[in-house]
Amino acid sequence: MRFVATCKLGLESTVAFQLRRLGIAVEQTLDARVVFSGGFEEMARSLLWLRTAERVLLVVSEFQATTFDELFQGTRSVDWRQYLLPDSNIHVNGKSAKSALFSVSDCQSIVKKAIVEQLRAAYRRQILPETGREIIVEVGLLRDTVTLALDCCGAGLSRRGYRTYNVPAPLSETLGAAVVLLSRYRAEQPLIDPMCGSGTMPIEAAMIAQNRAPGLNRSFAAEDWHFVEPGLWTEAREEARDSIRNVPVEILGSDIDAHCIDLCKKHAKKAGVMVNWAVRPLSEFSASGQGGVIVCNPPYGERLLDARGAAALYRQMREKFSALSGWSVNIITGFPEFERVYGRRADRRRKLSNGGMTCQLYQYFHGREQ
Repeated sequence: MRFVATCKLGLESTVAFQLRRLGIAVEQTLDARVVFSGGFEEMARSLLWLRTAERVLLVVSEFQATTFDELFQGTRSVDWRQYLLPDSNIHVNGKSAKSALFSVSDCQSIVKKAIVEQLRAAYRRQILPETGREIIVEVGLLRDTVTLALDCCGAGLSRRGYRTYNVPAPLSETLGAAVVLLSRYRAEQPLIDPMCGSGTMPIEAAMIAQNRAPGLNRSFAAEDWHFVEPGLWTEAREEARDSIRNVPVEILGSDIDAHCIDLCKKHAKKAGVMVNWAVRPLSEFSASGQGGVIVCNPPYGERLLDARGAAALYRQMREKFSALSGWSVNIITGFPEFERVYGRRADRRRKLSNGGMTCQLYQYFHGREQ
C-alpha cells in the first residue's frame, strides 16, 4: 500500500529521515509531503512515531481529471467496499491547487455522490444510513491529478494530547519537535528555552531524549477501520512503550509569565516527562557548562509585542547569547529583518511555516562544530 505523510513546507527531509529510521520505505519526497509504502504495521508505526508530520493518508486511487464527469467516473471506479461498510459515515475533505477543477466544495460533493452510488450498486441497497463509524475521505487535486485517500489520523498529528491549555501564539507540537531535531539536540546535552510559552519545545525535547513516541497517548481514526486487525494497535503501542528510555534530562524552560510556567508544568505531567521550569525574564538568562542547545520562539512583532518591542528583545537576545561558548542557538521567527536587528548573520537558516506565516529558523554555532 502507498501512504502520504503531509508536513509543513521545509520539513520534508525530517519526515523522510524519521520514516527511514522506523524501517519504512520512502518512495518519494515532494513539496509538503513524503510518499512511503508498507502495510498496516508500517501505518501504525508512522502514526505513533512521526514527530514532524501533520497527517498520514492511505492512498486509494490516483487518476487525471479536468472535468467533473472525469472526477465522478474515476471515483466511482474504485471498489469502495474494501474500505466502507453499508452504514459507514462518509465525510469528504478536499483541496485543489493548479487544477482545472478549482471549486473544492463541488469536488467534495461529486466525490461523495460517486462513492455513495458505487456502494449502493455494490451492496444492492437503495439507502445507505451512514449511522456507523466515520471514515474521512480526502480528495486532493494537484495539476489535474486526483488523489483519493483515507485520513488515518482524525485529529492532526500535532495533537499529542498533552497540551490542553494554551497561551497566545503557541508553537505547534510538530514544529516545536522540528526545531529541536534541526538543532541536532542529543539526550546528554543541556537544552534551554528562555521564552518557552506553553512549553512545547522543552517537552518535545524531553520526549525525543527519552525516545517517547509522540502519538502514544492518543487515538487515531484508523483504529476504527473495520478492515484493520485490532491487535495490530496493541502490538504497536507495546513496542512503543518498550522503547522508552527513562534517562535523566537536563532541560530548562523559562518564561517571564508565571501563568505560562504553571501551564508548562501541567503539560509536562500529561506528557510523562520531567522538565525544569522557572519564571525568569530574559534579562536574567544564564547558561553554564561546556555547551548545549538553546531553542526559542520569540515574539514576531505581530500578535505579541509590536515591531519596536520585538526588535529590542532581539538585541537583548544577542547580548545574552553571544557570550556563550560551545552552545548552538536556534531561533524561529517571522520577523522580516531579524538578522539585521539581531546584529549577526546566521551560520545556517531554513525557511519554515508557522500557522500559515512564513518564518525562518536561524541557527548560530558559538564555538561548536556545525
